[in-house]
Amino acid sequence: MTKVLRIINRFNLGGPTYNVAYLSKYMSDDFETLLVGGAKDDTEESSDFIVNNLGLKPIIVEEMIREIDFKNDYAAYQKIKKIIKEFKPDIVHTHASKAGTLGRLAASSCGVLIIIHTFHGHVFHSYFGKLKTLFYKTIERYLAKKSTIIIAISESQKQELVEIHKICTADKVKVIPLGFDLSKFQENILEKRKSFRSKYNLDEDEIAISIIGRLVPVKNHALFLEALKFVSEKTTKKIRAFIIGDGEERQNIESKATELGISFVDAIKTNKKSLLTFTSWIKEIDIALAGSDIIALTSFNEGTPVSLIEAQAANKPIVTTNVGGIENVVLSNQTALLCANNNLVEFSGALLKLIEEEKMRLDMSENGWHHVKEKFHYTRLVKDMENLYHSLNKP
Repeated sequence: MTKVLRIINRFNLGGPTYNVAYLSKYMSDDFETLLVGGAKDDTEESSDFIVNNLGLKPIIVEEMIREIDFKNDYAAYQKIKKIIKEFKPDIVHTHASKAGTLGRLAASSCGVLIIIHTFHGHVFHSYFGKLKTLFYKTIERYLAKKSTIIIAISESQKQELVEIHKICTADKVKVIPLGFDLSKFQENILEKRKSFRSKYNLDEDEIAISIIGRLVPVKNHALFLEALKFVSEKTTKKIRAFIIGDGEERQNIESKATELGISFVDAIKTNKKSLLTFTSWIKEIDIALAGSDIIALTSFNEGTPVSLIEAQAANKPIVTTNVGGIENVVLSNQTALLCANNNLVEFSGALLKLIEEEKMRLDMSENGWHHVKEKFHYTRLVKDMENLYHSLNKP
């Protein structure tokens, strides 16, 4: 039996947590997996329910936190080394940046023969200034040399890692897209739609536009607000907008809405009608998607955005910036309208078009499920990863 130590930054809502959970739960009996994760960040909603619902009991390394902290990082590194020495894995597979740094250094120090790292996203643009970005690139180039294989989650991400940021050579990168359990997005759709729209006081003729994800600078919610301001003044339809999620940028986003004259409410306190509603986190995202009519994404940078995969699984049309791996996730003009990065004219125009043209919304809705149901299902992810592990672990 091949022993796999799987390490993730932390268990927060998003694609990385779902993927490490599915890989830890559903791989064949040829593999024994031990799952390790860091401490939850206070600005993020916990996703313990994801691993708990699958019966997983991960080891939590409390010192592995989001921020760089040399004292905590060194303590986490030592704890991971201890786990490696006790578990004696054949493969150490790290997911995301902090786990990738500490886990690969520890695995290399302990002489692990197969070291794999998955880039779920990267911080090589739109996060930091030039010097800090160069610092992270230098670290990743060093760590790539200690890695047996680097996994990119899209062809676009592979191109960025190899050709633009020069983290490693192309022969070291394997593309394995993310995978999810998408079936729930096709179940009880009408009931879920009624539930969401009743909770948020939505009339059936009101078009609900939702943007889903962490409220952090890279998600560029300012573009969403500016586009909302534009379409609210131009459209002939009744619209409502929903910011689903929470995070460090909440106050800044509210201030921007006030500056633009966009009325908003906090749904935790009231379900009164307003052009914009902040819902905070919604764990039952299938209900939110069922109740929405258009899904938006305005990020400066993305790996493989889970919200867009789930939106297509729920048959919802999308308007999004064309960054990172997004073009590998959606079908341009079939499931999504793609816009240049941070281009208000393009984005607001595309959003207005989707609002005004009901036939376009319906046509795009019909294509979503067929596009993602197999390509992004967790069974495909598990099979791809098993094949990779077997190829690397030949006697």
